[in-house]
Amino acid sequence: MFGYVVINKPEIKFKDFDLYRSYYCGLCRDLKESFGARGQMTLNYDLTFLAILLDGLYEDNTVVSECRCIVHPFSKHTTLRNEYTKYASDMNVLLTYYQCLDAWKDDKDRRKKRFAKALKKRAQRVMEQYPEKSKNIEMELELLSEYEKNGEENIDNTSGCFGRIMSELFLMKHDEWQVYLEKMGFYLGKFIYILDAYCDYEEDLKKNRFNALKGIGNDENVIRDMLTLVMSECTRNYEMLPIVENNDILQNILYSGVWTGFNLGTAPKRDREQV
Repeated sequence: MFGYVVINKPEIKFKDFDLYRSYYCGLCRDLKESFGARGQMTLNYDLTFLAILLDGLYEDNTVVSECRCIVHPFSKHTTLRNEYTKYASDMNVLLTYYQCLDAWKDDKDRRKKRFAKALKKRAQRVMEQYPEKSKNIEMELELLSEYEKNGEENIDNTSGCFGRIMSELFLMKHDEWQVYLEKMGFYLGKFIYILDAYCDYEEDLKKNRFNALKGIGNDENVIRDMLTLVMSECTRNYEMLPIVENNDILQNILYSGVWTGFNLGTAPKRDREQV
């Protein structure tokens, strides 16, 4: 369900794309340092966006370095790392672990079961650090699983579960910006869930799998209106945040990049294909 919160590459400035890639690579390095190669396999665009958003809001001291990696073996590339890329790496691993367990429980996906087992000790470390957040995410995933098992046709209910999960991820600190971050995460989560259902609609019908849009269909205009309403609430709360740093990147993603999946009508490609 991840991979929709992306940049619109043709519309972003070169300097901003380089900065975006530096955050992405910094998140990758944090994952490797904290959780090893398996942790790196959880890397996604959506949590990169979160790291950029939080750093733009709170402006932490950032460590700039250069390194080589498997993806970029012949030349060094810049990485940006701080407490927000570290937080995003923790959330990457935690959410991936829960989703793999959910995929095994619902679909008996053995590949997901094996990956969950490989991530278990790493995820438990994150649970110990964020016990309340971890419990809330787990509860919402369980509720979402029940909705899907019972064929829930009210997409507001199913998307609301994922919205509350994203709201938990966005709430790193309890301060004056908490309400806007929570609402922003909630509506972005609903957007991701609805868009994912739209992109998977035909395949889900062919394979007789649950899809939250079965009750209303996948008419392009109806879904566009639904997504526009949800994203307008997300961006309205974003505009309440005093963000100057990274604003061009964040606006590119929120006002343009997130619509890439809808415009293509397809699920996201592998993350590394864009950066």
